[in-house]
Amino acid sequence: MSAEIISILALAAIFVVASVWSVNMGVLAFAAAFLVGTFAGGLSTEEIMAGFPGGIFVVLVGVTYLFAIARANGTTDWLVAAAVRLARGRLAVIPWVMFVVSALLTAIGAVSPAAVAIVAPIALGFATKYKINPLLIGIMVVHGAQAGGFSPISVYGAIVNGLVDKNGLPGSPIAVFLASLIANLIIAVIAFIVLGGLKLARSAGTGLDSEQEPIRLNRDRVLTLAGLVVLVGLTLAFNLDVGLVAITIAVVLGLLSPQIHKSAIGQITWPTVLLICGVLTYVGVLQKIGTITYIAGAVKDVGAPLLAALLLCYIGAVVSAFASSVGLLGATIPLAVPFLAEGTVGPVGMIAALAVSATVVDVSPFSTNGAIVLANSAEEERERLFRRLMAYGGIIVVAAPPLLWLTLVVPTLH
Repeated sequence: MSAEIISILALAAIFVVASVWSVNMGVLAFAAAFLVGTFAGGLSTEEIMAGFPGGIFVVLVGVTYLFAIARANGTTDWLVAAAVRLARGRLAVIPWVMFVVSALLTAIGAVSPAAVAIVAPIALGFATKYKINPLLIGIMVVHGAQAGGFSPISVYGAIVNGLVDKNGLPGSPIAVFLASLIANLIIAVIAFIVLGGLKLARSAGTGLDSEQEPIRLNRDRVLTLAGLVVLVGLTLAFNLDVGLVAITIAVVLGLLSPQIHKSAIGQITWPTVLLICGVLTYVGVLQKIGTITYIAGAVKDVGAPLLAALLLCYIGAVVSAFASSVGLLGATIPLAVPFLAEGTVGPVGMIAALAVSATVVDVSPFSTNGAIVLANSAEEERERLFRRLMAYGGIIVVAAPPLLWLTLVVPTLH
């Protein structure tokens, strides 16, 4: 059996084991990188570790460290509460407030599951208290997080744009960002209409402003908000590395509040860091032993470039519904590189379609974001919500790839 086939089987095994036994995919990927790289590919340790994504490691640690501080000192609670006050007692506005807050958090650098973890408990609490459909508000939180998830300074954006640059493809960070934003916004509008949003719009005011004790700004929260502004400013205006800027701001905030620093370090999302770095290290092994070229050749041999493009979008959507999108992004985009190098299909549209296909399905209860929503729902609603999330996720998996392919890929065919 060839090294390429062995590496493909190992990749499939990684996704299956991670999904069935809830083992961190990154741990499995590191082990597979060693075993496949050494015994099937004949690679040295140095060649295997050359695929470790040091830059993305710093981005993940820096951004999650900064947002851990923001959570610990109450800054994120203040942001969400301030946004909720804008609703002024109108129930129909609440799902959109949650959508916008989630989108803003990911757009300025929060990892998507982190943003969902921040907003979902509050959103599902409102759903229970004010009899809002939990499926609706859960969907709004997740699609909001994905809507902002490909901004140029976000984790998803850094992964995709880094892969595009590394492989010498023409790229457009803004095009990928807008594709995700528009796709998730359209889905959210449809879900809002279908799942009872219009009924909420006809509801009377409920006095939301008076229900909770207001969260007030203090020194730490003001400094953290200033730090977030500095993060956005330095990374957008001066093109500085978002990870290094975030970790520097986090260190400054930690020095000013040592007690917050101690708790924030423990809240860095190490499982996510491990997952992404492990998967990307394994992808490096795939590239070294020629698996990427092998798969791309098989897709190319389908004979119809548009059909091959659709198949790649479906692969991303189906696998991502049962695994982590952040890890999958690092695995699927390199698969399309040799295919895109031929120039038959426009690379910007194809990359955007792949990226959105692999993330828009994160409402599945088997994905991290969907699981967070499910975990924060009312206990009496949980079993029913699980079934509805599974059905909704299935619809998205079936419908999203061809629609994205039709709007983003087909018009670019040469």
